[in-house]
Amino acid sequence: MKKRNVSTLKVAATYIGTVVGAGFATGQEVLQFFNRFGAMGLVGIILASYMFILFGYIIMDLGKRLNSRSHEEIIKYSAGNTLGSLIDIMITFFLFGSFTAMIAGTGALINQQFNLPHAIGNIFMTLLTGLTVATGINGVINSISYVVPFLLTAVIGTSLYSFIHTPPVITAPVTNISKNLLLNNWLMAAILYVSYNIIISIAVLGPLGREAKDYKSIRKGAILGGTGLGLGAAMIYLSLSGNIAVANLEVPMIAIASQLSPKVQTAYALVLVAEVYTTAVGSLYGFTSRITDIQKKPFRSKLLITIISIAALLASQFGFSNIVKYLYPAVGYGGIIMLICLIYIKKKGFDKL
Repeated sequence: MKKRNVSTLKVAATYIGTVVGAGFATGQEVLQFFNRFGAMGLVGIILASYMFILFGYIIMDLGKRLNSRSHEEIIKYSAGNTLGSLIDIMITFFLFGSFTAMIAGTGALINQQFNLPHAIGNIFMTLLTGLTVATGINGVINSISYVVPFLLTAVIGTSLYSFIHTPPVITAPVTNISKNLLLNNWLMAAILYVSYNIIISIAVLGPLGREAKDYKSIRKGAILGGTGLGLGAAMIYLSLSGNIAVANLEVPMIAIASQLSPKVQTAYALVLVAEVYTTAVGSLYGFTSRITDIQKKPFRSKLLITIISIAALLASQFGFSNIVKYLYPAVGYGGIIMLICLIYIKKKGFDKL
């Protein structure tokens, strides 16, 4: 039997890296889901952090017990064949949408930071992600986990410096962002935030749980990962609360970094590209592994990766902020069904596996 040796820290880093992407690090997600609700948005972040710990643990635990190759085994076990098939289709569709959002996010970042055409960033991220996913699950885990420490350091460092020099104002909601009927209160926004992120990450967390060294590594990795996600979101929230004038930008955190110095702005832009890359890799891997076995059918998987990448590149023209604003909450509503199924499975216990 193949030895599983993914450690606690690598489990946590891969979990964080799968969730942290264009929407998170640019500030768009935190702005849309939390800052718009003022002080209650911060309460929402605390709730979301706990939910990330809970559902990350359940999914990785199931992944190890079911020896999951993709998200399909976990979905079918949790929700049954009929409902599971519908959720499976939704997840597979959203993985493509997430990959598209990461490509669009890179284009927006390159355009805002370097004044270059969106297409340059879009094509760069498409090629880099496709080449990584072609290496299989080990390449995905390594590529994601290695860059996460730099990602969190950049986000937390920039945010700390920002809200120390520009104190956050959390008593009032951010009003200069357009209304969104899909996000009408802080509690639902927090649930939807976790829901759609879990939908993205389940495709990687299942196989990650299978590769984990033991169940203790899974439990501790889920705690560290969920806590890290909550801490990062809180830092961005506080930073944006003191800089509401940037709320109408595609990449608000870059504008905040620019207030520190041009060098910090450039460094943060490069870190953002790495953060976008981690989620893009997770999304493309999850989509591809659901359709074919990447390890056992390398030629077929490489062909599929190429086709998917070209399709996502074309779809990315819809625009980054529009994808975050409409696609993410919509899929989050569908993902709530999956969260309920996971809670039921946890309550029932894993003894029969």
